[in-house]
Amino acid sequence: MSKGTEQHTYDAIVVGSGISGGWAAKELCDLGVKTLVLERGRNIEHIKDYPTATKGPWEFPHRMEEPLQVIKDNPVISKCYAYGEDTHHFFVKDKEHPYIQEKPFDWIRGYQVGGKSIMWGRACQRWSNFEFSAPQRYGYAVDWPIRYEDIAPWYSHVERFSGICGDKDGMEAMPDGDYLPPFEMSCVEDAMAKKINAHYKDRRMIKTRWAHLTKPEPIHLQQGRGQCQARDLCTRGCPFGGYFSSVSSTLPWAKKTGNLTIRPFSVVHSIIYDEKKGKATGVRVIDTNTKEATEYYAKVIFMNAACLNTNLILLNSTSSRFPNGLGNDSGLLGKFMAFQNYRASVHGRYEGFEDHYYFGRNPTNPMIPNYRNLHNQDTDYIGGFMTFVYSNRGRKYWDEGIGADLKNSVSEPGQWHAGMYIQGETIPKEHNHIRLSKDQKDPWGIPQLITSIGYDDNDEKLIKDFLEQSAEMLEIAGVKDITKHDTHQAPGLDIHEMGGCRMGHDPKTSLLNKWNQMHLCNNVYVTDGACMTSTGNQSPSILYMAFAARAANHAAEEMKKGNI
Repeated sequence: MSKGTEQHTYDAIVVGSGISGGWAAKELCDLGVKTLVLERGRNIEHIKDYPTATKGPWEFPHRMEEPLQVIKDNPVISKCYAYGEDTHHFFVKDKEHPYIQEKPFDWIRGYQVGGKSIMWGRACQRWSNFEFSAPQRYGYAVDWPIRYEDIAPWYSHVERFSGICGDKDGMEAMPDGDYLPPFEMSCVEDAMAKKINAHYKDRRMIKTRWAHLTKPEPIHLQQGRGQCQARDLCTRGCPFGGYFSSVSSTLPWAKKTGNLTIRPFSVVHSIIYDEKKGKATGVRVIDTNTKEATEYYAKVIFMNAACLNTNLILLNSTSSRFPNGLGNDSGLLGKFMAFQNYRASVHGRYEGFEDHYYFGRNPTNPMIPNYRNLHNQDTDYIGGFMTFVYSNRGRKYWDEGIGADLKNSVSEPGQWHAGMYIQGETIPKEHNHIRLSKDQKDPWGIPQLITSIGYDDNDEKLIKDFLEQSAEMLEIAGVKDITKHDTHQAPGLDIHEMGGCRMGHDPKTSLLNKWNQMHLCNNVYVTDGACMTSTGNQSPSILYMAFAARAANHAAEEMKKGNI
């Protein structure tokens, strides 16, 4: 090995520094594995690189609204709920990162150390065996190669370290976890919950399960994190470390081991496959700024570039052995893409509680776990949905008086409002796919990604059911003037894209085994959204964390045994 090669050689390479990549790096480094994390964006350091975290609305030139020209220049990324004048520095610019929409798809990306873990929604429910067994029971996708019992200890592992708040609810459809105390419901939410829970036998409104430190434990204080201040400014980056992110938690922890190297500005072109050795030996990297090509080498490679980019890199990793992409003998790489459905919501006004308000800005929402198609299919569609519940109380007057009179009128609380919104399952289908362009490349010489992903009749039936059931629940809860809404937004805006490199039992019908290893290249692990066999209806991010931690421990053990 030459000196130059030696300097570029590590035990493990992790591609991507977001939620799952941070966890892979943390576990590998804790186990003594010399690890290189490659991130295509700039470096971000906790606190130092949160420039807007403590600013007031009046300190922004446009009061946190983006100018029309910025929105015009960024028609995709500007749709994101977290995008604005206070957060735009954490998002890509559309023109700088082109892709081809064969069907409308809003690809939301944040390229920096920490990825989208800085701006994520932070909901953290566990999947149940209903989700892991549904494809087998209802005949879609392929059977998951694991069940809840396989991943439950790893859920606990990541919950205790990350800090997830929630209650012990004893619900079969949403297993309990290792939680910090939950945020309390507002008075309106509490009243709604009592009415809903008393009326229905098959559904229940419960307190939040969210990645916030409501009461930090010693392990969180050791990370340098503190209690959530209920500012609800999370997407700017939290200087208190009150919610979990890679840059506040896993990456600094990994760095303290002395086993971590982070290389920002590193666009991964492809994985290098050695046909004589029958395994991957490293990755090709294009410097984000100079466009210079470099190669890095390792015994094991973790793919955590986020679902679509992980698929893109694997599809671009061609060789004589794998002409259609690494490990892609089945031809399924990039196919059976799916996402979660966020199109529908229902809301109205709530009378009463005029002498009540709330303290702080609760960054979480209560929820109603899925109650559809659990033990049996009880609807005319497959799948289910999670229901998030919210309430708020705005100001009564905005335009009465001037000076002191205006201040007094604005300070008067207005009407309570309450509502529900969907997080629904979509079913993976082969025609929902991504592939590489044959003639268009990005600024780094890599083929552009083509997205061809859409809704189907099953999705429409699920939305219709959600709207009907949620309107009924709001009415029972005492909400008035109820309205139903369907945004008809394109896939992608949910930011929960999954699949393309799914887990399964058989190399003929899946790319990964039960340990998230590629069937045909066992020193490559995929532990981000690309690995998902189905989408379920619970939030997936904490499952990615659990997969990454579990796979990293498996990889370290396999390296010790000399198997990879």
